[in-house]
Amino acid sequence: MRILVVEDDSLVASGIKQGLANAGYTVDVARNAASAERHLREENFDLAVVDIGLPDIDGLTLVQRLRHRKMRLPVLVLTARGSMEDTIAGLDIGADDYMTKPFRLPELIARIRALIRRAHSITSTELQHDRLVLNTGSYTATLNDQPLLLTQREWMILETLLMASPRVVSKDKLLQNLTGWDKNITPNAIEVHVSRLRAKIAPGGIEIRTVRGIGYRIDQSHS
Repeated sequence: MRILVVEDDSLVASGIKQGLANAGYTVDVARNAASAERHLREENFDLAVVDIGLPDIDGLTLVQRLRHRKMRLPVLVLTARGSMEDTIAGLDIGADDYMTKPFRLPELIARIRALIRRAHSITSTELQHDRLVLNTGSYTATLNDQPLLLTQREWMILETLLMASPRVVSKDKLLQNLTGWDKNITPNAIEVHVSRLRAKIAPGGIEIRTVRGIGYRIDQSHS
């Protein structure tokens, strides 16, 4: 899952980015609303964390603009303002959640997980496809009731496919979920990771199917 953090305070942004990266997310940081709007139009993100006190426009105005453009990604607003009126205003203009600074990073991560689940109409921390189970809360995976060892990138690919199932996920979406702006990975590398992942989940009768010219879909094996 890929997250855009919109925060002009470099220390706060760095802390959030590191914490979310440690939790398995790909994270990019925009320092102002104009940069955030541009990247949200041009790239794929699963959620945005937006600070209210941005240097160009108010973060709530940014959220309002995103909703006017019919951008449906979940938005969690961060603010130093703690009044009930501010919270209500943020939620009313389209924010999905609201946290007051200072906040605890584990709570932020838990709220992000919940928002992403809600966006995919998922009610549990467990993503299950037959005998394959990913627990996004404990970051554990099992296949046939046995532990399944995954690399971080394999986890990201599998989580994205399970979240989208039964829909097809484009290779570009997977590429952006894995890389962000400060990493470099080629489309061929995606194929390598998918190939290794296929071998790991095949014993459960589960297959990652290639939809030519589009991307990948998780499915039952018919072999």
